[in-house]
Amino acid sequence: MFRRHPVLSVLTVLYLAGVGWVTLGPEPYDDGTSSILWRFLDFFGRYDATDWITFDRVEFVANIAMFVPLGMFFVLLLGRKQWWLAMILCGGISCAIEIWQGALLPTRVADVSDIVANTSGGTIGVLLGVVLMSISLARRGRRTRVRARAA
Repeated sequence: MFRRHPVLSVLTVLYLAGVGWVTLGPEPYDDGTSSILWRFLDFFGRYDATDWITFDRVEFVANIAMFVPLGMFFVLLLGRKQWWLAMILCGGISCAIEIWQGALLPTRVADVSDIVANTSGGTIGVLLGVVLMSISLARRGRRTRVRARAA
């Protein structure tokens, strides 16, 4: 797997390292990120049409978004037939993160909703990867058939 896709393997490892840096550090946000986030939430909280944009919702969506690329990377590495394994890997990594946070990081909050969000994002990434791979294979097959007819 890693020998067939060395660049994708490196990108996956780098992305995993980034996820680890974001999720396994002692503090979830630095002062700059926190300040921007709270200004954003204060702005939208002033208006009735956007007061539904809360910290919990933003965090949930961010957790989904963070795991979409991971799901895509895993399914691209493992192949379409191993889509289920890519989903399990995303869920397993999410569970491991939450266990680590709960056991070793007193300044972080381990939460089941994070597992749901992360696994949902991973699943979206896996499904997107399967669709893109299927489209690519169909196009390749069409080109092959056209070349065979022309020859």
